Amino acid sequence: MKKMSVMLPVIMALVMAAAMPVHAKEDKIQTGIYVNDMNLSGMTIEEARQTVQSYVDSFGGSQITLHAVEEGTIVTTASELGLKWGNEGILQEAARFGRDGDILQCYKELKDLEYQNQVYDVAFDFDKDKIRTLIEENGAQYNQEAVNASLIKTETGFQVAEGQPGILIDTAASTDAVYDYLLNEWNGGACDIDLAVTVDEPAGTAEELAKVKDVLGTFTTSYSSSGGSRSANVANGCKLINGLTLYPGEEFSCYEVVSPFSEANGYYMAGSYLNGQVVDSLGGGICQVSTTLYNAVLNAELEVTERYNHSMIVTYVDPSADAAIAESSGKDFKFKNNLDAPIYIEGITTPDKKITFTIYGAETRAPGREVVYESVVLERIAPDTEVINTDASRPVGYCSVQSAHIGYKAQLWKVVRENGVEVSREQVNSSSYMKAPRSATVGIATEDEGAYNAIMAAVATNSIDQVKAVAGAYKAAADAAAAEAAAAQAAAEGQGQPPAPADAGAPPPAEGQAQPPQPQEGAPAQ
Repeated sequence: MKKMSVMLPVIMALVMAAAMPVHAKEDKIQTGIYVNDMNLSGMTIEEARQTVQSYVDSFGGSQITLHAVEEGTIVTTASELGLKWGNEGILQEAARFGRDGDILQCYKELKDLEYQNQVYDVAFDFDKDKIRTLIEENGAQYNQEAVNASLIKTETGFQVAEGQPGILIDTAASTDAVYDYLLNEWNGGACDIDLAVTVDEPAGTAEELAKVKDVLGTFTTSYSSSGGSRSANVANGCKLINGLTLYPGEEFSCYEVVSPFSEANGYYMAGSYLNGQVVDSLGGGICQVSTTLYNAVLNAELEVTERYNHSMIVTYVDPSADAAIAESSGKDFKFKNNLDAPIYIEGITTPDKKITFTIYGAETRAPGREVVYESVVLERIAPDTEVINTDASRPVGYCSVQSAHIGYKAQLWKVVRENGVEVSREQVNSSSYMKAPRSATVGIATEDEGAYNAIMAAVATNSIDQVKAVAGAYKAAADAAAAEAAAAQAAAEGQGQPPAPADAGAPPPAEGQAQPPQPQEGAPAQ
């Protein structure tokens, strides 16, 4: 009996060995192993991986629609959200099935396969960063930001315009919601998922805005010497700022409010500073708007957070009292409402070309407090040369002159007096303005050798006045010849005769003769 019990395990081992399929000794998956509906029987691990990966990839084109605020939608696909196989470890389990464990366990697993398949389920996974990026880049267009309560100035005071709440997409919560749905509920087909939103409450109440009734600071500049285009730009920039309400802690960016500088936004071509020259650009003159507002802000004693001076001096305020904005150089004028109550910005322009900004709020300063600002010029740097540039694309007679600009180094100081007694004096800013020599651009294009030699001889004198005189004479002669030709043509057309050719290369008037009007130098305005 004892001998029989010793032999029994040996016999069972031989039986189980005989029962194991031949390919079990090879590195292939046992018969009866499935992943979802895919039969992996007899496959190597790599073959099985390719099969399952192809299955996962087949769902990449499934359309996924994310629903934003109201009718807003973001349409994407599973592959764009980073669809991937989330549980590749099941292949190792499938390959080890019937092989790992003691011999009795292996025998049982293999025998079970004869009656029932072993099925593993594929799990999908997605890239959370791709989901977040998609929502960030496409969801903002559907946000409905709150409209804060604001003020409307009337002849008798202020009226309160009630605010409106907004609805914003919550990017973090939406990312989690989309990811959780795709992992736990998605069946591989087209689906719709709602994004998470939050209510954006408006700032301000009627009680809070009722505090705004006092003039905190005001400032006026004149642009009476400006042409039509520059004047229109000043008025347009003022209009864009007028009526803004700024709550405690909020920051105002002049550039953000008055840009873009385009015809569609009400701007025209006018003179502005660029690299030491006056050039025409859309919005030329907008810096007088920011400068006027800057001085009103200083008088209201609000917190200036960003300010730049012009590259060259301007004439409508004292040195160092300006504030330039420029898209090309990234200049902006910013200030913060550092008070405990809202402020209201009023901007007006008048028919006699004056611009005024007035800042209203709740006055908390003592009645006897007086604030003045003093401009201190540290250095005055006069240009000592003239620059003459020739332009072969312009005809002889053309001459454009730009005035010289004196360079300055200056500071602005804030002086506070209480009941007439000075109590503090502090530096507000410092500014450096580049000098720019008087310059001229003169045309030299002509087929008349004498005219060419005459204008080049004038250029060689390095005297802009001499160049202006010669160029003006040739321009006057050309204009007279053109007028004579036009009159002759008109007469010929009346008599049916061809017109006589004009003498475009007529020499300048002899010395002692009356000189034609000279090209005018215009004072540039920024």
